[in-house]
Amino acid sequence: MENQTIPQYRSIRVEHRGPVTWLILNRPDKANALSNEMLDEFSDALRRLAHEGGPVIAIRGEGRGFSSGYDLDQVGKLGASVDPVADRERLRRNVERYLAMWDHPKPIIAAVHGFCIAGATQMCVFADITVVADDVRISEPKLPIGGGYIAPLWVPLVGPKRAKELAFVPGNSIDGPTAVEWGWANHCVPADQLVTVVEDLAARIARIPPEVLRIKKLSINRAAESMGFRDAAAAVSEMDALLHLAPAVVELKHWIGEVGLKEAIATYSVPSTTPLTVTGLLNRKEQS
Repeated sequence: MENQTIPQYRSIRVEHRGPVTWLILNRPDKANALSNEMLDEFSDALRRLAHEGGPVIAIRGEGRGFSSGYDLDQVGKLGASVDPVADRERLRRNVERYLAMWDHPKPIIAAVHGFCIAGATQMCVFADITVVADDVRISEPKLPIGGGYIAPLWVPLVGPKRAKELAFVPGNSIDGPTAVEWGWANHCVPADQLVTVVEDLAARIARIPPEVLRIKKLSINRAAESMGFRDAAAAVSEMDALLHLAPAVVELKHWIGEVGLKEAIATYSVPSTTPLTVTGLLNRKEQS
């Protein structure tokens, strides 16, 4: 059902399609990077959709992929000085935006194609169901300028060993079938069928009365929370804020500022047989 009180947003788009309301990340020219505006609009739309729209919410990205993660031009700027208290609050606000999905009265399905990087994977962790396309790459940040923020949220889904495997290699990624094997996603489908599959799934879910769906979701969430899901989510902002003050991270950020983001990513993408340290990277720069 369509409701005229949902505004026209700039960075997201809301589409009502029968039993499902799509919340579409709509910055394709910026790889759907999560800007401050997009995050604010996302939170506003979620709040409104608690009482408006269809009985099921689905999230997808416009263009080539789901999202490239946080917009580094706005959210957590590389060159910004770090106030640990403000940093912790900023990071916590991001997690609370996604916890609003977890606590939302409606089922939420993430439909992921192309790429899903760093902070965008957090969004999917808090979705109730995740369906991925067979062309997807789900990945860690390309540069280790933070830590303790992304992979810990994966632990309830994939376990600690796989979360560590993901986190310990810069830019590490998994494909769609692996995401299902690990338990990060429910299903992997052909990319050209992703929207159709999600809308069909939403239509079947919507056959259950909303009040029943609400209690089903709440009871399963409580089971997950009894195993520490919410506690783990609450801790990640402190860990990441702490690491942002580490000398190695400060040094790495300075080096990125000197060489540029593209060259830094390319340097960290060298074969795994080449030992890489911040000091080694700086030495390589001096020798070049």
